[in-house]
Amino acid sequence: MRKLSLSILLFFMCATIWAQENLPTDYLPASFHAGRREALRQLMPFNSVAVIFSFPERLFANDVNYRFHQNPDMFYLSGYKETEGVLIIFKEPQQRGDTTYNELMFVRKRNPLHEQWTGRRLGVEGVKSKLGFAQVYNAEEFKNFPVDFTAFSQVLYDNVSDNESGNMAELIKIFREKAGVKAVYDKEVEGDLWRLANNTTAANLANRVKAIKTKMAETSNANYKANPLLLQLVANPDTITLASVASNVKSNPSGPSLYNKLAGTLREIKTPEELVILKKSVRLSAMAHTEVMRAVQPGMSETELEGIHLYMHKKYGAEEEGYPPIVGSGANGCILHYIENNSTNISNQLLLMDVGSEYHNYSADITRTIPSNGKFTPEQKAIYQIVYDAQDSVFQLCKSGVPFGALNQKAIEVIAAGLIKLGIIKDKKEVGSYYPHGCSHHIGLDVHDKNSSRVLQQNMVITVEPGIYIPKGSKCDPKWWDIAVRIEDDVVIGKDSCENLSWEAPRKIEDVEKTIAEKSVLSNFIVPVLK
Repeated sequence: MRKLSLSILLFFMCATIWAQENLPTDYLPASFHAGRREALRQLMPFNSVAVIFSFPERLFANDVNYRFHQNPDMFYLSGYKETEGVLIIFKEPQQRGDTTYNELMFVRKRNPLHEQWTGRRLGVEGVKSKLGFAQVYNAEEFKNFPVDFTAFSQVLYDNVSDNESGNMAELIKIFREKAGVKAVYDKEVEGDLWRLANNTTAANLANRVKAIKTKMAETSNANYKANPLLLQLVANPDTITLASVASNVKSNPSGPSLYNKLAGTLREIKTPEELVILKKSVRLSAMAHTEVMRAVQPGMSETELEGIHLYMHKKYGAEEEGYPPIVGSGANGCILHYIENNSTNISNQLLLMDVGSEYHNYSADITRTIPSNGKFTPEQKAIYQIVYDAQDSVFQLCKSGVPFGALNQKAIEVIAAGLIKLGIIKDKKEVGSYYPHGCSHHIGLDVHDKNSSRVLQQNMVITVEPGIYIPKGSKCDPKWWDIAVRIEDDVVIGKDSCENLSWEAPRKIEDVEKTIAEKSVLSNFIVPVLK
């Protein structure tokens, strides 16, 4: 009788935990994820298998974890949002007894007692009914499940070395043993090899070799120092041709490098369903930037302004931020990835805000630079206008068929001309001192989204973000010191032009100043003073 009562209790606990009302209705459907799996399957080589893992849980402090964030590829291909997941996609149908299948899913086991503390789990039946998989098993069954990875010509998998910790360690260890995967995947080595094979031209080969030689001399990475191709490249740069480098790398693709190329090919082109979600993420982020412009006042803290961004994101239903927000006043704006946001008084300084939401897993990426007192100084205005003109010039190139690298070259050209005209630099070669980053990157499930093509194509979504940063002590008139300006918008590439998704956040000088003069809906939000 006791056992029966406990079973009934657990059943009702399970049913209660499973139920959840008032969820958003605009999540991507299971059919989207199934379509992405089939698209990957079509790209995979003959007799190959792809293995994708969930991310592990990460410890925040003591017995508290960070809020879980799924591996974007796992979400993209399955819709699964939990840890302890393994997705296996086969190129050709497989046979097990009387069952034919082309994919397997291993998921975190349901546990009503744990779910009462840490949240609902889909479990095997939930993944079948909600995500549309037919062959689903508990993660603990992965070890003994009869998949002979050695029978496949190629085993494709993402870089797993960064995730061989915590609750994913055992699953990845089992995979390594089953597939005979080398114990170490070195992202630094593989990254430079990939760039050599896929992102190197005759014009930049010499610079690429020089950078590799410098890294080899300075790095403590033994794998990097010992890599045969890199050693040959450094020792005999005059005898190495671009064709031979590309051929050598591409003829020996590792599982991760080939997998990421295929995943990048898919993820760089956004489907209509993705564009709906991504546009909402960008639009709500633009609304947040606009409201911060209305709310800003000299004397506010960077933290408070970050809080307004986050409040607006949550008000519109965004679950997360796409990346750590950057809210830098004055000299802090010259730090490209400044994330402390802890200045207690922005005073009358220029304020650079690089903040974007993550809505249903898709990240926006918007930057606005504004005068906290409502008016640009003549020097600030001059620098801002150069960046604005550079961005406008790049917009004109954002269309299908244009080489990705042409965008940054145009930004460099306009910024260099502007800085020369102001007397800040004398030669175009000096522009890197004040514009040290690239102009564009893809966005999507990652704020720097996966990609593989070096030519713009329709329905790619990229940033356009030129900037100028003049830190104190720069070799120019001190009147320019501590001026940092970046303007960043998110655009969809079309056949003959682009669509600016973040246009609702003012970017013209006069529009920025006009918006700052407006009253914010938060202007009367006054909290008690803490003493």
